[in-house]
Amino acid sequence: MRISEEEYNKLLSNLLETCHKFLPSVDDKLITNAFKFSYESHINDTRASGEPYFYHPLAVAKIVAEEITLDDISVVAALLHDVIEDTEVTYELIKNEFGVTVAEIVEGVTKIGGIFKGYEINQAENYRKLLLSMVRDIRVILVKFADRLHNMRTLHYMRPDKQRRIAKETMEIYAPFASRFGLAKIKWELEDLSFKYLNKEEYNELARKIKDKREEREKYIADFIKPIKTALEEIGLQCEVYGRPKHLYSIYRKMIKRNTVFENIFDLLAIRVIIESTDSNLCYYAVGVINKLYTPVQGKFKDYIIVPKKNNYQSLHNTVINSDGRMIEIQIRTRAMHEVAERGVAAHWKYKESTFTSDKELEEWVNWIRDVFENSSKDDAAKDIISSFQMYLYQEEIYVFTPKGDLLKLPLGATPIDFAYEVHSRVGETCIGAKVNGKIVPLNTELKSGDQVEILTSKNQHPTENWLKFVKTHKAKNNIKKYINHQDDEIIENGKHIWEKKIKKLKLTFSDDEVQKLAAKLRYDSVRFFFKAIGEMEIDLDKVFAPNQAQQEAKSEFQVDKFTSQVRSEVGGIVIDGAKGFEIYYAKCCNPIPGDEIIGFVTITKGVTIHRKDCKNIITLSKTNPDRLISVDWRNVKKNEFIAGISIRGEDNPGILKDISNGITNYENTNIHSINIKTDEGFFTGVITVYVKNLEHLEHLIKRLKKINGLFSAERTQLVN
Repeated sequence: MRISEEEYNKLLSNLLETCHKFLPSVDDKLITNAFKFSYESHINDTRASGEPYFYHPLAVAKIVAEEITLDDISVVAALLHDVIEDTEVTYELIKNEFGVTVAEIVEGVTKIGGIFKGYEINQAENYRKLLLSMVRDIRVILVKFADRLHNMRTLHYMRPDKQRRIAKETMEIYAPFASRFGLAKIKWELEDLSFKYLNKEEYNELARKIKDKREEREKYIADFIKPIKTALEEIGLQCEVYGRPKHLYSIYRKMIKRNTVFENIFDLLAIRVIIESTDSNLCYYAVGVINKLYTPVQGKFKDYIIVPKKNNYQSLHNTVINSDGRMIEIQIRTRAMHEVAERGVAAHWKYKESTFTSDKELEEWVNWIRDVFENSSKDDAAKDIISSFQMYLYQEEIYVFTPKGDLLKLPLGATPIDFAYEVHSRVGETCIGAKVNGKIVPLNTELKSGDQVEILTSKNQHPTENWLKFVKTHKAKNNIKKYINHQDDEIIENGKHIWEKKIKKLKLTFSDDEVQKLAAKLRYDSVRFFFKAIGEMEIDLDKVFAPNQAQQEAKSEFQVDKFTSQVRSEVGGIVIDGAKGFEIYYAKCCNPIPGDEIIGFVTITKGVTIHRKDCKNIITLSKTNPDRLISVDWRNVKKNEFIAGISIRGEDNPGILKDISNGITNYENTNIHSINIKTDEGFFTGVITVYVKNLEHLEHLIKRLKKINGLFSAERTQLVN
């Protein structure tokens, strides 16, 4: 909506005048260009009030300049803060016109604006941290404060349901956060405006009562502080004495806390005595003077000057009784002490908003920021601090949503598996797949702040060692290791039992050292892995001891070497023609399984590697090293499971991944090792890695998958290492 040239010039002039009044330095040309750019970008837009939309960014810019007192860069960003979201303007265009700093602030404000849509605000502290984790320049947050304040001031134009949603979001997120940044006046206004829409009846009733008693209250304050001012002036103390009335929401909260009515709330104001001196002894002198005027309440005097609070807050709190019997607390401090308290080093929100005092690191960091911004209106040096400042505090954390809108905190680089274990250990153990922002992703996908994550589970799925390669949280790692170790413990105990039963039958004895030595000879890292190999039937003790029991009883080094040779020549049920004493390894390039036609390749250091005959690598090796190929065959395979890959392609329909996983796991309790799927424009492709017993098992799985509606193809594929 266009405005007249006269109105345009008047608004621009007023903005520049405000900037010059409150900011240390102003680039008139930069602000003028941003003013014009914003006006032209929003020229076809109107607000709910019917006014030109441009009035909103202009009002935000004035709040930034006058009420938050930032810098001219922030004013420019405020003028442009809605152009990316609401117009055709891009980040690149803003960067080219106004520089990368302005562009990043505008983009940050836009990103924050979309975070809360569609979610219930039920974890306010985590949401505040989410804001911090998503921006690098602190001015993003502060421009957003100004944006929210103006939206709240004009909220009466919105529908009632939208009023309540925005008011709740403001009360639980923006108001407390503004307090942390020392923006007390903005915090109070945000709270009162939110209160107005969240509880209109109580708000209107309180507003009426306070208005009715305004003259009475102002007279009460004047009557109370007049004797104090006179007495202190008579002894030559230069000071400021004033009463600060409390805002509506503060009074309402006090009524709820005390379970009482408005008429019983006497401390509707706070009395402060600020002494214009650096001599703290004058504070005690002032207390003595005040106690001659009003009766002090025993046990209510608090000395935070001699014993400051841990954050260096210093003041005297003296409670007295007035002639009408009301108890009133008076805070006495020097100007220096007052500035420390007001700057945020010991701001009152630390004591009155106990819900938000648990995160000490955040509080200390905010104190520093508040100090920087308070100084930003005094000299140009602070502007340089702001410009170069980057938010480091929560860069090592991300905040992601559950499907219900709850927030979970995870370390940077966390994956869906970490998320699943954070929800519940059982969800982690049975995790078979994940959707991030509605799209299927691999389980090793790194999550980002603001992602919504949905975990798909199967009762037949179990953790695998491969998960340990990419999970980040201690909870996930510990649970995965615990599960794997538990499974291993059963196998190891079984292997140990088989071992002890066998040597007892043969009337042999092995010391711990001898068993360890034997395990080392067999190239097992420990006795634990040795017993595990026995438990998994990789070592057949019957074949080892059967040939010559008498010789085994001797337990000589020679017999140990022979034992090693015989075991390794028949590992895994592979029979090698014309050779003994070789170690057997299954090639990871083609993952042979029982039923495949196979061939062996003699390596220089690892023994014999078993390949499928159609493996591309073995075909190449057969041309360059034909003399190292040997005939091998499957026989009495002892290993229970082998890894195989199935390539799938289909339509990305709701529930299809669940159908695929059920199709696999419901057939002979098949376990899935991993799922790696990519989606694009409604279709998906990927590879599922499964544990199978043999080729027949794999072929049955593929046949089952091909029957799933929406799955175009399923076929065996070579896995990529």
